Amino acid sequence: KAFQSLACQQHNKSLEGLSAFGSLEELILDNNLLGDGLVLPGLPRLHTLTLNKNQITDLESLLDHLAEVTPALEYLSLLGNVACPNELISLEKDEEDYRRYRCFVLHKLPNLKFLDAQKVTRQEREEALVRGSFMKVVKPKV
Repeated sequence: KAFQSLACQQHNKSLEGLSAFGSLEELILDNNLLGDGLVLPGLPRLHTLTLNKNQITDLESLLDHLAEVTPALEYLSLLGNVACPNELISLEKDEEDYRRYRCFVLHKLPNLKFLDAQKVTRQEREEALVRGSFMKVVKPKV
């Protein structure tokens, strides 16, 4: 298999051109000032997506969109976004917030094997099945 990777230019936030890359498997969009309303074309082979250090706040909308357009997704990283609670960045967040976030993400994207560079455990997967729908992370007030 040809390994394909594409990085988005910071000055060009339009991702429409990705529709020409239907066999894309890995997409790194770190540090691109991408926010809510991010729209990706259908990428049926995409298994790795990193959106680290962007401006994403609406986790549920993003996850619903990814579930629709990236059915093969196994690795997702959202570190450095407001939607990803991090106690190292925000004093208002703690380990429990991050655990609830992981549970909600796995509820929405049950095929993930890695989330934020951490392997998904069997215990997390089971908890997401039972309680994931109740772990919705509320969009922060701006």
